[in-house]
Amino acid sequence: QVQLLESGGGLVQPGGSLRLSCAASGISFSNYKMEWYRQAPGEDREVIAGITNGGLTNYADSVLGRFTISRDNAKNTVYLQMNSLKPEDTAVYYCRGQSFSYYGIQTYWGQGTQVTVSS
Repeated sequence: QVQLLESGGGLVQPGGSLRLSCAASGISFSNYKMEWYRQAPGEDREVIAGITNGGLTNYADSVLGRFTISRDNAKNTVYLQMNSLKPEDTAVYYCRGQSFSYYGIQTYWGQGTQVTVSS
């Protein structure tokens, strides 16, 4: 059974930091591109950071320079270090894993973790 389990969310003051984790099980993690999405109330879900199985990263403009995505293939875990948090970063954060193979595309989502930035 495939499972992506996010953790690390919570309430933080503006300017603070949080580190989100997403632990994967049931997949060949090192073969998967991993991404972080977020969804604010009333908004569409948006991708904010991604890391390929080779370690290449990309970021949305809204988080570039503040957030850092990384992965530890030995622990089957992807991280999102979030610094200089702003109230507009408040959202539910989701991780997604995706693999591309001869047999097609496989995509899995976590259940999400709430991040609230407020004083």
